[in-house]
Amino acid sequence: MYYPEFPPDCKSLLCKYLSPEIYASLKEKKTRYGFTLEQLIRSGVKNVDSGIGVYAGDEESYELFAPLLNPIIREYHGFGPEDRHISDMDPSHLRAENPDPEEKYILSTRIRVGRNLHCFPLGPNLARRERLIVECMVSDALKALDGELAGEYYPLLGMDEATKRQLIEDHFLFKEGDRFLEAAGLNRDWPEGRGIFHNREKTFLVWVNEEDELRIISMQPGGDIQAVFARLAKAVEELQKQLTFAFSERLGYITSCPTNLGTAMRASVHIKLPRLGAKMEAFKAITDRYDLQIRGIHGEHSESEGGVYDISNKRRLGITEVQAVQQMADGVVALIEAEKKL
Repeated sequence: MYYPEFPPDCKSLLCKYLSPEIYASLKEKKTRYGFTLEQLIRSGVKNVDSGIGVYAGDEESYELFAPLLNPIIREYHGFGPEDRHISDMDPSHLRAENPDPEEKYILSTRIRVGRNLHCFPLGPNLARRERLIVECMVSDALKALDGELAGEYYPLLGMDEATKRQLIEDHFLFKEGDRFLEAAGLNRDWPEGRGIFHNREKTFLVWVNEEDELRIISMQPGGDIQAVFARLAKAVEELQKQLTFAFSERLGYITSCPTNLGTAMRASVHIKLPRLGAKMEAFKAITDRYDLQIRGIHGEHSESEGGVYDISNKRRLGITEVQAVQQMADGVVALIEAEKKL
């Protein structure tokens, strides 16, 4: 393994922080699950247009490869090695009245968190047998949920066409990962060990063994952010009674991509802002003030359609879950006010 050559126009944080000295000091190291520097940086080396360029293989990666990962984490999250993450998923601490009760602007609200199981490697380093064990443990825990959260688990392997069509129609079915995830090793043994769970009302959904071992999602039409967060908090609390999630006193919930560390939360709305969308400078000034991201309706790297945008929190680490959702809710109020004025 030789020091990788990056093109001069490479803008990833991997390019920025992987010096020959750091490379030399880390290239022979391995975590107890056998994860190496070469695996950590593979996606960013193969895809020089990456924004970040690294995927961790286990909890220990964040300690062993800290000389590379800490500067990346500091730049992305504004979170230094001496900082400590604090978690708060108490819905009573959130003040987020529906900013659009007449449903003129907000089409839907969706809040998700990523979780991985303690004592297992992360997705890029998960062996086939381990992935199947994770699927079994998680699906058993999901099947034990009751009340509003009760539902059914659908394995991707061997899924019948009628179920597949319905899940596609509901926009629930996740596909094989993109080239960034492929290079990180997250598509191995596809679709074995993967699956989808949803409740009867289709307001609670869990992806199993996609980018993280669990993507826990609460969603519904309209802008009742408080209800969506409360449902998510309840689901996470119930699952924690049966599963132990990978958690660090410093970095919060552990994920394969460093951008998701901490809360591992993405709180978002699909919102119609055609006038503001035509004035992108003013639009971005508001989202920057509230630390929000603007995406197209099909996620990262997609375009808006019909003036509809996906607005979500950017920060996940060094901010509590309640604070992340509160920032998103407050930012949405400001965006709707700006749209009304235009």
